[in-house]
Amino acid sequence: MNLDITCNEVKQRLENGETFHFIDVREEWEYEEANIGATLIPLGDLPARISEIEHLKEEEIIIHCKSGARSGRAKKFLSAQGFTNVRNMEGGITAYLEL
Repeated sequence: MNLDITCNEVKQRLENGETFHFIDVREEWEYEEANIGATLIPLGDLPARISEIEHLKEEEIIIHCKSGARSGRAKKFLSAQGFTNVRNMEGGITAYLEL
């Protein structure tokens, strides 16, 4: 079972300079308003763009959106496509920015 990750854990890892696969599934306009360094692949584009991340099937991928709902759907979709270590950032960027 893939465990989700807290905003605090993500913030700590970013502050420690860790590199990890980090995907933002919000829309482009939301990303332009605020982003925390993740690669933008909007949820609606994910099926068409899955080839861009196909090589990461066995690696940890952390996904976030605004509140955690869209990234939860993205996690479910990727898991169904054979991705084995997808983690949803709980609370999304809204919770992250409140830290």
